[in-house]
Amino acid sequence: MTDDHGPATTGTGRLVTVLAWALLLLGLWLWGREITGVPHHTDSPDTGDVFVAGAALPRPAAPLGDALPQRVDIPRLGVRAPVVARGLDAEGAVDPPPFDQPGVVGWYGAGTRPGAKGAALLVGHVDTETRRAVFYRLSTLRPGVTVRVVRSDGKVAEFTVDDVRVLPRDDFDAHQAYGPHQAGRAELRLITCGGTFDRVTRSYTANVVVSAYLTGTAH
Repeated sequence: MTDDHGPATTGTGRLVTVLAWALLLLGLWLWGREITGVPHHTDSPDTGDVFVAGAALPRPAAPLGDALPQRVDIPRLGVRAPVVARGLDAEGAVDPPPFDQPGVVGWYGAGTRPGAKGAALLVGHVDTETRRAVFYRLSTLRPGVTVRVVRSDGKVAEFTVDDVRVLPRDDFDAHQAYGPHQAGRAELRLITCGGTFDRVTRSYTANVVVSAYLTGTAH
């Protein structure tokens, strides 16, 4: 288990992360095999809450063509992480990035490519047994924040966060979390673990799902 000061124990962090991934990946696999921790902070949204910006958000940009994601940048969090494609393991679940690569983001390679029409899925660990990982502070994002994805075609797809949810693992709605929110848009999902740490099940009680949509392109 971790807190705001980093991993608190050795060995436990790896077990917690494995269990959290297993629960999330199982739900995704059952949802038609279309795709997949941040611990709970005092400034994070409570389970089930939805944050929507009070001010008007930018209009969506037209979707881009297919290109592979190479890097994801979240300036608000100081994240600048390489992206690797991940597939399904022998049990039919999506492989997250290896534990020895805590700064790497996984992209479900059989799904939508970031910037193309549909919802592209990016997943990241919260921590390892020795350090914080790439999506440790994901739950602190708010609508209006910019997320950039550097693509193999030389374009930088710029997404604007419009929705931050902490969805409980019990009665988990995979379509709500991973399906497109508006038809025809290019959307992005950033996914990790959240809620509270359950000492009995040794897993987190929820998943943080940050949704964003394409609002511009840079070179």
